[in-house]
Amino acid sequence: MLQKLNSPFMYMVCGTVILFVAIVCVVFLVRSYRAGKAMGMDPKALKHAIASSATFTILPAVGILLGVIALSGSLGTPWPWLRLSVIGALHYETQVAEAASEAVGIGSLSIAHMNPQAFTTIAFLMSVCIMWGMILSILFNKRYTSRLSNRGAQKNEAGFGDSAMTAMFVGLVSTYIGSYIGNFVSGSGNFTFQGNAVPLVVAAVSAAAMGFFTFFSEKKGLRWLENFSVAGSMLIGMAAAVFLG
Repeated sequence: MLQKLNSPFMYMVCGTVILFVAIVCVVFLVRSYRAGKAMGMDPKALKHAIASSATFTILPAVGILLGVIALSGSLGTPWPWLRLSVIGALHYETQVAEAASEAVGIGSLSIAHMNPQAFTTIAFLMSVCIMWGMILSILFNKRYTSRLSNRGAQKNEAGFGDSAMTAMFVGLVSTYIGSYIGNFVSGSGNFTFQGNAVPLVVAAVSAAAMGFFTFFSEKKGLRWLENFSVAGSMLIGMAAAVFLG
């Protein structure tokens, strides 16, 4: 089964999609640069923005690569490569893949129990469950963001979108952290270091790393650290997980 998932046909299909997306990115990069120059923007500022963006993508790409490697043992290399290169997210892909594998009756996400029907279901769910944000953005995002911007400008304050994004992020983090704390509080006291403590310690380490980057970028004037704050915190957290696990 793993040989089929790593077949030349799978590489051709997934590689074609990734190549198309890469070409679209290059086209938008060139058109954006030309539009900036037409607006009278400083070419040095444009090049600095390009360099900063490129730098910002390098470190997160390491985490994405690790995700591809982690999923390749059960789903082959082409499919995780496609999912995590285009629109997927590491935490989303792994969770949906594991949930789908349990739903189709093969238990844990393992190549030993993988079959064509199970892979088809897993791949289908990984694709369908994440596409709605993109579809809804195409249909409603322009009108929605204009209304948020107008409300924020009228009140001379940040729009509802900023507060909503902050609330959603806090809720997401609280859900992940709270699940491990809840297992201990509501359970029978079965608190294992690998099962419960490691995620909490990793969250604390990642938060401390983000605080470190934020302090030096805002208080010490090292603004260039902003480009590495999220990616650096991710890598430090992952390193802590590997060390503690």
